[in-house]
Amino acid sequence: MESTEQLNPHATDPSHRVKICQVTDDKIASIEPITIPRLFADVVQEFPNYPALVQKNLTTNEWETTTFSEYQQKVERIAKVFIKLGLERHGCVAVLAHNSVEWFVSGLAAIHAGGLITGIYLTNSTSSVLHVLDNSKANIIVVDEQTQLDKILQIRDKLPHLKAIIQTIPKDSSKPSNDPQIHHWKDLDSIDTTEINTEYQSRLSRITPNESCAIVYTSGTTGNPKGALISHDNITWLVQCAQQAIPVMKRGCEVVVSYLPLAHVAGQCTDMYLAMSVGATIYFADKNALKGTLVNTLKIARPTLFAGVPRVYEKFQEKMMSIGAQSGIIKRLIAKWAKSVTLGYYLRCMTGDPGMSLQYQLASSLILGKIKEAIGFDRIKMLVVGAAPADIETKKYFCSLDMPLVDLYGMTECTLVHCMSRPDYPNMESVGPSLPGTKLKISNPDENGHGEVCLKGRNIYMGYNNDPEKTLETFDEDGWLKTGDLGYTDENGYLYLTGRIKELVITAGGENIPPVHVENLVKAECPAISNELLVGDKRKFLTMLIALKTEVDSDGNPLDDLMMDSVKFMESLGLNYRKLSDILDGADQTVTKAIKDAITRANKNAISNAQKVQKFALLPHDFSLPTGELGPTMKIKRHYVINKYKDIIDKMYAEN
Repeated sequence: MESTEQLNPHATDPSHRVKICQVTDDKIASIEPITIPRLFADVVQEFPNYPALVQKNLTTNEWETTTFSEYQQKVERIAKVFIKLGLERHGCVAVLAHNSVEWFVSGLAAIHAGGLITGIYLTNSTSSVLHVLDNSKANIIVVDEQTQLDKILQIRDKLPHLKAIIQTIPKDSSKPSNDPQIHHWKDLDSIDTTEINTEYQSRLSRITPNESCAIVYTSGTTGNPKGALISHDNITWLVQCAQQAIPVMKRGCEVVVSYLPLAHVAGQCTDMYLAMSVGATIYFADKNALKGTLVNTLKIARPTLFAGVPRVYEKFQEKMMSIGAQSGIIKRLIAKWAKSVTLGYYLRCMTGDPGMSLQYQLASSLILGKIKEAIGFDRIKMLVVGAAPADIETKKYFCSLDMPLVDLYGMTECTLVHCMSRPDYPNMESVGPSLPGTKLKISNPDENGHGEVCLKGRNIYMGYNNDPEKTLETFDEDGWLKTGDLGYTDENGYLYLTGRIKELVITAGGENIPPVHVENLVKAECPAISNELLVGDKRKFLTMLIALKTEVDSDGNPLDDLMMDSVKFMESLGLNYRKLSDILDGADQTVTKAIKDAITRANKNAISNAQKVQKFALLPHDFSLPTGELGPTMKIKRHYVINKYKDIIDKMYAEN
């Protein structure tokens, strides 16, 4: 490795290396830096015949298993093919495809060939795809469906670095392409790579832990996505740190379902690297996982570890509550008792006095075990939630099912995670302390100790690809990563998040208001509310856009049919409404008054008068990916929503 004294802690060129900085005296902070190929080789040596990847064959509909040794053979084979097709040293392979064996193999093959891997969200427009491919200077693009291939073909003439396009599931797999640049995955094994062996071994031997192995693009909610350069050490150090921080994880024993987008840092790091590092088996969910089929894969795989964004858990909650509401009265009473006992147990855990009673043991094993089994969670050890703040009521609900949610706090720039709450201590409000070997500070705290959350550690990214200016903006003068998140820490070092600097609503009176806090207060008062968005920037008072819970179709589009929570809410008001249009068409005063009353109750818990919501408007449909209000990680695109519903907002402020 190059002398670290001559290296900078940051880099914006994929061919450059960085100084690895130890920031604490913890033993974990000083572990030997290793590359991803080294991490992979060690796991293969330990678990050669263990199942690594399990995927359903789209033709036979049968589940097919790849062992770790077979996985390694595929990776080495495709790495040589990538070099033969034109992948340069420090060049990039981009993948525009659903989670699959081919995605994983492409990622590790690119890295073993001395290159980088980057993922592209399937929902990206053609212009967004062009931005990623141009910024990463991708040599090879891997796609699956014809829709994604068509995006590439539309912009191919604008990609001077592109050498090859590989399609994993061509529209007509029996008919070879007559385009010399397009290759079918099934034909890659027939490519002769004999003359590439020496070059491959040479590249593999020159890979160092302090060079980049991935470009992970941010969500791009405020402009074009920025490509974060992630080093081998960022990933390999973090997964080793996580193994120590998560004592329930056992080597060669874990099962994980891959369904989160692999273009996101969470999906890529947890599914590809953390799971692989402990010899876990990965089951691949189908492409409609987030549209309702995920539970089918869960029941087959019976995972031991599961990660999701808050919206995934909210959907589970809504579905289970809907099913419970249709049960007989005896079953409902028994389930209510079991959930009450279990929630009480976890609430006592928070006070340091768990007192595992016989009632809790009976409720957990005899009653709640059936619920877990019904959704494939009967072997679950830990449920992880991240990417956005989880609602406290959702956390309480899963505690009541004896499945506490473990918060992860992080961002792309810290390689997934920096803080984690304890599985055995389910604090409903904190995201936990920083990981061993890392540091956290609150910058420029106010009189209450609230300020910007800043981070240090070996998990902190190298820099933004080809963007030195933006990279410098993310660090302070002492090298701390500025997250843009607002929060505070308690006497035990536990972090509490209160909002984002850029998302603060600053009223005409100069009041700084964290929107998520206000939104959660309102949502907690009305079970029919699915999404809400606080409005009030440069305005004299606060208003809110509210979307009620409705069903969705197979593509995720919101429907007019109300969900069970909304129907029950209507019934509690003496109304027989089953459709959102029933409410909107008649501008029903009963519903309007009920939501207004909910806001009034929420306002009683407001920190100040400036944080009270004065008006609201019901939206014509719920937020969703297809309609644009949600991004690929299910976060609300605030600026988009405000622009989309500008007329509704202006009308609220125009009315007396």
